[in-house]
Amino acid sequence: MSRPRLINREEASAPIERELLVRMHDLMVKARVLEERLIQMYKQGHGYFWIGGPGEEAFNVPLGLLMKKGQGLDYDYLHAHYRQSGTLLAMGEEPIGALRQMKNTATDPYSGGRNFAGHFSKKEWNIAPVSSPIEVQYAIAPGTAMAQKRHGGDGITIVTGGDAGTAEGDFASCLVWSNRPANPLPILIIVTNNKWGISTSADDQHGESRISDRARAFNIRCKTINGNDPLEAYRELKEAMDYVRQERKPFMMEALVSRLYGHSSASGANFVTNEVDCLKEFEAKLEKDGVLTRQQMDELRNRYTEDLAAAARLVRDEPQPAPETIWNHIYAEKK
Repeated sequence: MSRPRLINREEASAPIERELLVRMHDLMVKARVLEERLIQMYKQGHGYFWIGGPGEEAFNVPLGLLMKKGQGLDYDYLHAHYRQSGTLLAMGEEPIGALRQMKNTATDPYSGGRNFAGHFSKKEWNIAPVSSPIEVQYAIAPGTAMAQKRHGGDGITIVTGGDAGTAEGDFASCLVWSNRPANPLPILIIVTNNKWGISTSADDQHGESRISDRARAFNIRCKTINGNDPLEAYRELKEAMDYVRQERKPFMMEALVSRLYGHSSASGANFVTNEVDCLKEFEAKLEKDGVLTRQQMDELRNRYTEDLAAAARLVRDEPQPAPETIWNHIYAEKK
């Protein structure tokens, strides 16, 4: 039997086609405008709480573009955290669902108006429900990976979380269960490291030099990348996902990203000026390389701003959930 083919170094460094560059930029702008609209809704009193991922678009969008979307064990599972809107949009989700969840309307497609912003779920695409307790997804994700290993095929499990949450036991459990010698699992373990845990800086919290180093103790292949560069993120994610798909073994990736509007509305949700803005840097590169003009990029942002403003006005008039629906979206719906 021939050994599964892995992507080689020449393929990994090959130029990304213009069409894909434009697509990634489009989705990054869409995700940024969505998050800014959600923040505005919160500040206007059209939502109780905001938490999201502005500043992480350069990593989250390529992740969504590379996933094998569908339902069941033959497709990829995503166990995400609450900064993943760019991934959902890249997979094809409509942004109005996020607005409805912010407004807590009965039309909220993820929880019927009963959950926080950024708490996505979509059974049709194997997107497990995002939970508020941090990093519990790391202990849950090996379950779908184990089912996929038994099932066969090339579907993989992807789990994402933040750097502060790696102090939780759930993260250690994920490393233990993902690479037991008797049963290594097809799981991509991702940590998006924005160097903050709510209001605590990571500088004096981590004994390891890189969070990805923790995977070495479990003989898990690992890498730390610049998650603020969408080109690097796309290439590295593709290589890692190809490895997990073909070898049916785990891979851990740490992506260094930015946190542009603080932790959440609990910290004010105001723009942070001393962080790298991945969208701004990507647009400068696209303009320099002649892929897009400044006018084209400005027109795209203005169009998404107008579209989401109109969607927000629509959502404001939609009904709140009725009292008798309080038990819906808890475990399984009644037949």
